[in-house]
Parts: sequence; C-alpha cells; structure tokens
Amino acid sequence: MVGIVTGGASGLGRATVERLVQQGARAVILDLPKSEGHNVAESLGDHCAFSPTDVTSETDVKNALELARSKFGCVNIVVNCAGIAVAAKTYNLNKQLPHSLEDFQRVINVNIAGTFNVIRLAAGEMAKNEPDQDGHKGVIVNTASVAAFDGQVGQAAYSASKGGIVGMTLPIARDLAPLGIRVVTIAPGLFATPLLVGLPEKVRTFLAKQIPFPSRLGDPGEYAHLVQSIVENPMLNGEVIRLDGALRMQP
Repeated sequence: MVGIVTGGASGLGRATVERLVQQGARAVILDLPKSEGHNVAESLGDHCAFSPTDVTSETDVKNALELARSKFGCVNIVVNCAGIAVAAKTYNLNKQLPHSLEDFQRVINVNIAGTFNVIRLAAGEMAKNEPDQDGHKGVIVNTASVAAFDGQVGQAAYSASKGGIVGMTLPIARDLAPLGIRVVTIAPGLFATPLLVGLPEKVRTFLAKQIPFPSRLGDPGEYAHLVQSIVENPMLNGEVIRLDGALRMQP
C-alpha cells in the first residue's frame, strides 16, 4: 500500500510514516519545506519520499499526490496529522485584549481547511484505484484531539478547529462511501510529541498524572498503531476514536 502523511516529519505523523514503512508500505511525507521531512525520508530509504507541502495550498497537495503516483504507483492511505495551535483567552481582562482574530482564523484555516484540502484532492486520486472484493479503494485518517470535547481555558481556536474535524468525519465518510473510501478520525489525548517533550519534566509529570490509565504520556507509536488498525479493519468508518487513556481534561 501507499500512504501520504501530512505533518509527517515529526511527532504523530513521523511515527505513522515509520510504521507504514516498517510494515512494508510506501510513504510520502507532506510537511513544510523547513521541516525535517527530507532527512526523515532519506533515513527510511527508497520506500519513503518527501514532498514539501503547505496543506492549505492546492498546488502543493496536487504535487505531493503526483509524486506518490509517479514514484509508488497509487495512493491507498491518507493520514492527516498537520496542525497548529495558539493559546489565548477569548478576552484577556488584565490586558484588556480580545483574542486575535487573525490567530483564530489561521488555526481554523490550517487545521480544518488544510485537512479538507488534502481529503478532497486525495479522494480523486484514490477513486482511480482498483477496488478489492469489498469495493474498498482507500482509507483516510484524520487527527482531531480530546480538545474537541474537553477544551481548556485558552483553547477556543484549537478546540474549534478540532471540533470541525470531528464534525466533518461522518458527512465526508458518507460522501465518499460510493467511491469505496473510508474516513475515520483519531482524537488523541496527551502524547509525547516535540511540543510536550520540550516542557519541563515537572510539567510533564503533572500532565501524566492527569491520565487515569496508563498514567503517562502516549507514545506516538501508539497513535501509529491505531492508524494501522484502522487501515486493516474495513468496518471502521465514519467514526471518531479517542486515544487518551480515559483522560478528561479539566478546565
């Protein structure tokens, strides 16, 4: 199989790329030009390639799909991991400052529109695939967050963007069902991504204790493992799966 992974140069995306290649698939990393995408692809050998991509750019995404087709023959799997976040209250009373509308729109644009841009363009590529005995031609896995359900103080933009990904999962799954394409969303909890790993150990220990069981940060490889399970199980469709150790975020 051949997968494209946005945000594939680090964190959850990188773990997914590595697992795909380890399991015998081919993978194309879609990430920003300044990312480690080239180095990651090089380290994984001939079964991996890098396509510099801004997920909000139609041209960039089309180029990545063309690379996947020309180098590996097709696209069966899409995993959307690219995303950004800002932390700001809706209104900061101390500073008498409202949330930046520009920041809010940027998060919505990258996380929702960027995810949708990849889905809509990749669907056309997947539709060209030969169906299996179930009529299955491909699978799309999106990344939301527990913040879609348990948004914390300062997460208005991020929670809204991840809630948008949750909300479009079922309608897109229904849209693409006649094409033989499944759509599933993962909502991760607290994972040991570069963002969290960079925090002081005391903070990381505190966060880990908020997770009922297992009381630790998730390993990106566990996210990648779920991606593999979704790919392999043809009845998973139109669903949002929390991957969070029973975590429910406090305000």
